[in-house]
Amino acid sequence: MNEILTWILDLVQSVDPVVRTVLAGVGILLETSVLVGLIVPGDTIVIVASTAIDGVVEYVAMLLAVVVGALGGESIGFMLGRLFGPRIRASRLGRRIGEKQWVRAENYTDRRAGVAVFISRFLPVLHSLVPLTAGMSTMRYRTFMAWTVPACFLWASGYVTVGWLAAGSYRELSEQLHSAGYIFVGVVVAFLLLVVLAKRLLGRAEARYMDRAGDGDATTEG
Repeated sequence: MNEILTWILDLVQSVDPVVRTVLAGVGILLETSVLVGLIVPGDTIVIVASTAIDGVVEYVAMLLAVVVGALGGESIGFMLGRLFGPRIRASRLGRRIGEKQWVRAENYTDRRAGVAVFISRFLPVLHSLVPLTAGMSTMRYRTFMAWTVPACFLWASGYVTVGWLAAGSYRELSEQLHSAGYIFVGVVVAFLLLVVLAKRLLGRAEARYMDRAGDGDATTEG
């Protein structure tokens, strides 16, 4: 196990640090851009690239690249929503997303405003649609950025830090423990499972909020 894992980590680390950092930033930019986030596994790219970080300087560079990439993707989604939102929604790809998902994102953005922008960064599907629907709404870009900047920073910090620390700890233990590889994999898997669980709990909480808000509107109309 250690031999295989060491070979993989060494392979990633053999890539030029600048290239790794740029690839991670571009990967997350695509992941957070309009609809591409439904296809490109940006979080996987970031955590793999982060395993090759060597020192604080590379850590800071990776973190900044991922944050900038995420903000760039969010901004692209917002601007495309502002300029071409209805056309994208009516396009073939927009129809494949499903009207239900569009309505869900639209209602979510209308009701939660800036909070929706912040929370959507941590929710599947919505993190690709909310920037679009925010751009289609009356929300100002300044307001959008005020909420998405801290969300992107928290998200990036989590993935980059876990990748860096897990790989660093493995390299220190691999020569002493035959089970070091399993510990590394266990740490990464535990983190990813925690992320999935947190997303599900957050998604359910937000769904309950939307249901209560919908019931309140129905009562008011009645």
